[in-house]
Amino acid sequence: MNKAQLVEAIADKLGGRQQAADAVDAVLDAIVRATVAGDRVSVTGFGSFEKVDRPARYARNPQTGERVRVKKTSVPRFRAGQGFKDLVSGTKKLPKGGEVSVKKAPKGSLTGGASATVKKAAAKKATTAKKAAAKTTVAKKVVAKKATATAKKAAVKSTATAKKATAAAKKTTAAAAKKTTPAAKKTTAAAKKTAPAAKKVTAATKAPAKKTATRKATAKKTTARKK
Repeated sequence: MNKAQLVEAIADKLGGRQQAADAVDAVLDAIVRATVAGDRVSVTGFGSFEKVDRPARYARNPQTGERVRVKKTSVPRFRAGQGFKDLVSGTKKLPKGGEVSVKKAPKGSLTGGASATVKKAAAKKATTAKKAAAKTTVAKKVVAKKATATAKKAAVKSTATAKKATAAAKKTTAAAAKKTTPAAKKTTAAAKKTAPAAKKVTAATKAPAKKTATRKATAKKTTARKK
């Protein structure tokens, strides 16, 4: 049976050949579009259509036997439902007149019933990932704040330690200066005391020299008179 024969077979039930053709086209178009988009089209009791990805592989040319590399591709797959299988295998008898009885399809199962569940699961995973990322970001910010606060405390402590060391150094310098000042004063007083004695020694040295010069002059005069 081809498409035209299928349209003829259902034309009487749909009120005309045109209505039947439109119905067949609409059903096939919906199945093809959903399958291409990656959705699973399931008709309860009849079967399901889905897109299957095939990885790259090696195959053999049936005519030459040559090994050929086949690229990665996607193919449509149809899986017959249990009711359809039972009718084909003969487990269930096909009714002579009327429509083939198949289970009534639940709401949403005709186009993307399973894919909707997959999409919801993917959305939940994405939301969970976003929440986890947000928590990680908050944790990183908290850690950064703690590190900054610790660094600030360490800087304050080091500054305080440096100030204490500077103050201690100033105290030590002042104490050393205070200790050396009395010694310097004592040395200055001793120098002042020795200064008058040095002046007296200098004066005493000069006085004999003057007397000796006077004696020499008197001796010269006496010598001159004797002559």
